Amino acid sequence: MKVHSKRIVLPQTNELDIVNITDRIQMEVDEAGVKEGMANVFVVGSTGAVTIMEYEPGLVNDMKTALESLVPQDRDYDHHKMWHDGNGHSHIRSALLGPSICVPITGSALYLGTWQQIVYIELDNKPRERALKISVFGE
Repeated sequence: MKVHSKRIVLPQTNELDIVNITDRIQMEVDEAGVKEGMANVFVVGSTGAVTIMEYEPGLVNDMKTALESLVPQDRDYDHHKMWHDGNGHSHIRSALLGPSICVPITGSALYLGTWQQIVYIELDNKPRERALKISVFGE
């Protein structure tokens, strides 16, 4: 079994930026030379998330609205009392969405539906430069 692992750094993002990283992950699959297997994408940090969604402007806006509705920024979170950093909502949003995804690889390509893209979502309330750990494994 081949295993390919790389740490990549995303450009600085701001709260609720949603970045399509599908092509970047496919580049790692190509570099790994894996025809059949899995690609795992993991966010290094507790206030970012990765998921799969249709990456189009309307849905990107809807996702931002949904996150604000489900976990409002202006609520008084206990986390704020401990760290005074105002990002309790960021941690909760990250925990709900999750820090990683695993996508099948078939025929040397990410096995995604027509409208599925892999996205990184910045959830912290201050600008961040984020690292992702990409692990590709298979034959």
